[in-house]
Order: sequence, then C-alpha cells, then structure tokens
Amino acid sequence: MDNRLAHEESSFINFRRYVPDPKEHGYRWVDIKQLRFPAESVDDRGLLASLIGHEQFRDDYAGGGVLPDGLRHGPYWLRSITPDLYEFISQETAVQILWEWVDPLGDVSTELEADLQREVFARLAATDGIYYLRELGDEAIHDWGRVHDYFHEFVVIDRSAGRITLIVAADD
Repeated sequence: MDNRLAHEESSFINFRRYVPDPKEHGYRWVDIKQLRFPAESVDDRGLLASLIGHEQFRDDYAGGGVLPDGLRHGPYWLRSITPDLYEFISQETAVQILWEWVDPLGDVSTELEADLQREVFARLAATDGIYYLRELGDEAIHDWGRVHDYFHEFVVIDRSAGRITLIVAADD
C-alpha cells in the first residue's frame, strides 16, 4: 500500500507525573501520534487504512515503542485490525468515554486537567470526524495483550489541517 502519511509529532501524558503518591495514578497514560496527509487524500476509511499500515501504528503500548516490523497494536494482533472496526462517534461520546476512564482517579489535578484539555480534548473539538476502535474480542488479543486493563483508541481526522491524530488512552 502506498502510505503517504507523514509522522509529525508524538506526545505522552503519564498520569504518574501528576500525583504525589505513585500508587494513586492507576498506571494510566495517554499517547498521541499526529500524522499529516496530503490534501487529495481519499475518504475516511482510506485514511484509516493508511494509518493502520503506517509504522507508527505498530506500537504495543507496553514499553517497546514503535516496532517497524511489529505484529501487535496495543492488546491486539495487528492483522485483526481493519478500518471497518472503527465506529464513527460524536465529540460528546468521545469526551464521555475519556472522562469515565479518568474519573476513578477522583479529583484530577489542575495541571493534569489542563494537559488533557490541550493535548486531547482540544483535538477532539477541532475535528471533522472521530473514530473509536471497538473492542475486538478474545480472538484478536495477542499472546500477552491482557497487560492493559483498559484500552481506548480514537482516530481524529481534521481535513482542514490535513492531520490524522491517533489518541490511545490506556492503563497497564
């Protein structure tokens, strides 16, 4: 597949940074990967296919980082993920999913809330479409994929900026 996505930048929010007691953070984190696509790019499903085929998608999110020849994506075998598994959702639904995931932490520090607002929620607000990766089921989970208690994946498409952003919110 001709993949014309270009990785621009990545950011990582580790909740451990925001709490005085390291045991309180629930091992939660948000990983954001931003890629640029050309103006003449195909429809959303084509962009999702390009993202799945991009090396930045080959990340097990368990400390190994991006592996260009990797076979895993988060808790799933890479081969199990297709564009059709992404569900188009509203901004309100995406925000609700994320806050329900954050909520068990109780009071969120103002610094963490500000970083989440800047890095995650602002991206969700400035978008043409948000896609959410459905839970794929046991057959798609790789050999040690259950290291994640929660795994939420959003793909944010912003055509006006020519950007696709992969947002993974998980814990381990």
